[in-house]
Amino acid sequence: MSPEQVRQARSLCEVFQATVAADPDALALRTSDGSVSLTWREYDERVRTIAAGLASLGVRRGSTVALMLANRPEFNLVDAAVMHLGGVAFSIYNTCPADQIAYLFSVAENTVVVSEEQFLGKVREAALETAVESVVCVDADAEGTISLAGLESRQASEGFDFDASWQAVTRDDTLTMIFTSGTTGVPKGVELSHGNMLFSLSSNMLNVQEINGGRGLRGSMLSYLPDANLANRWSAHYGPISTGSSVTAVRDGKAVLEVMRRVRPTGFMGVPMIWYKLKAQIEQALDGWPGVSRDLLDEALALGAAQARAEVDGTELPPSQQLRLAVADRQVLRPVREHFGLDRMWVTTSGGAPIAPEALEFFMTLGVPLCEVWGMTETAAAGLANMPGARRPGTVGKPRSGVEVRLAEDGELLLRSPGVMKGYRNDPEKTAEAVDGDGWLHTGDVATIDDDGYVRIVDRKKDVIINSSGKNMSPSHIENSLKLECPLIGSIVAVGDRRPHVTALITLDPEQARDVAAAHGLPGDDPVALARDPRVRALVEAGVAQGNARLARVEQVRAFTVLSVFWEAGGDELTVTMKVRRKVVHTKYAAEIDALYAVVPRAAAVPAP
Repeated sequence: MSPEQVRQARSLCEVFQATVAADPDALALRTSDGSVSLTWREYDERVRTIAAGLASLGVRRGSTVALMLANRPEFNLVDAAVMHLGGVAFSIYNTCPADQIAYLFSVAENTVVVSEEQFLGKVREAALETAVESVVCVDADAEGTISLAGLESRQASEGFDFDASWQAVTRDDTLTMIFTSGTTGVPKGVELSHGNMLFSLSSNMLNVQEINGGRGLRGSMLSYLPDANLANRWSAHYGPISTGSSVTAVRDGKAVLEVMRRVRPTGFMGVPMIWYKLKAQIEQALDGWPGVSRDLLDEALALGAAQARAEVDGTELPPSQQLRLAVADRQVLRPVREHFGLDRMWVTTSGGAPIAPEALEFFMTLGVPLCEVWGMTETAAAGLANMPGARRPGTVGKPRSGVEVRLAEDGELLLRSPGVMKGYRNDPEKTAEAVDGDGWLHTGDVATIDDDGYVRIVDRKKDVIINSSGKNMSPSHIENSLKLECPLIGSIVAVGDRRPHVTALITLDPEQARDVAAAHGLPGDDPVALARDPRVRALVEAGVAQGNARLARVEQVRAFTVLSVFWEAGGDELTVTMKVRRKVVHTKYAAEIDALYAVVPRAAAVPAP
């Protein structure tokens, strides 16, 4: 279907069926280990049998179904089956404890849960005293559950008609519910309609169509982020339904960069941290790139950087430099992209948090079409985007087609589009706070808009640091600058509100810490020993010093402490999407913060004792 046809479609079910009919034998879903591979015809056949089984359990138009699954094709199959029934599938973060799962069940009022065996203990505990009646297990015949094979073999309800079911679904029907991560309170259930998502998908299709120069929309994507987050559901489920792209499920998210090398996807969505890790890998590889002299490598990088600067400036390289760049690309840059699985990409994005401009410029130098974008669950991911050939590092780009933005008097970014959510489930008060009477979504982000329409996110409205001298600072900018220079840092929280200078709480990245520990003969799984080891602290201190060099003096971290703990997604300090719960951190670590201000910093990068 064309972008306009998708935008005007009656439902995403209609788009799915059109994609199946267009090329039923094309690859649709597979696992990264090759154990599962489904064509679009097989995808559709499974959706039909699963839908019939769910209908026999009472799932129908408007019903909610909980999914607690890792990245696997069964997620796409079950979610699409629920969609074709007119139901509302919502996904749960695998790290959620039973009490939080129970809360989500109480809000969603679902009677059916689809889970993996590994999560059944939490699911069963959470289901007590809720509306849950049936649990489907996709990978085992577990006691008290229905296996997926058993579900697919169930006798369909009398009078059930699959085609009539999906044809009855309309644009106004709720497609999915995505629970926010809850940085400042309990999660809210964002309800998105079929119309919301169709607008978002068609807007993206127009962008891809513009980028790939008529090569078509069908590509390949990786599914590796949690499907409880709209980013993965949009890029590795709904998006491929609209374009006919294939999806490779990466069960172990830690292996995603290795899988990328093998699959060589045409698109990829990542948070800044994964780009920082890939940047570090590439830089390490370039130090000993085989068959290329240092002079040739330096020249290739210099020409790539010149091309990146020309793009930002809106100019072109002189013809002589263009010829030299073409040679350097063939000899150096393209082989680097091929080695890391970046060579087939039409567009790849960074979102979820600001990415350091230096990291974006690094990938631009290599010829990777990495673009910073911005969107929210509440906007069905349709928001702002940079585009290859017109990227502005430090900004999140311009509004996508059909999206309006403006600034409130206090600088808050407001957005209006057909992608803005139906509302928060069963919470009209919070919905009214978020979306005003004129349809403007109050995003909570403070921003600026330049004369060319590029939007720069300054910070979250409630997260700005104002020091004791009245200087306003962005904690995320400070944190990002240090993370970029020190991959050993897992999480960092800049502190300084109403204080004389900036300090920071730092935790180590478990993977990087294991590598450092192995190199120095330390216990890699003991955050206490690692935090106290002078060699580890020296590495962090060096990274902080380098990060400080990127900051204005008032922003520099004058003292820091390495906490003797690994923060985990879904724990006290981090949401399941790895966003910091700043209020919780400031309360929980109040003594550590006070200790940082009890010493007189000797220099901008000297750690607290």
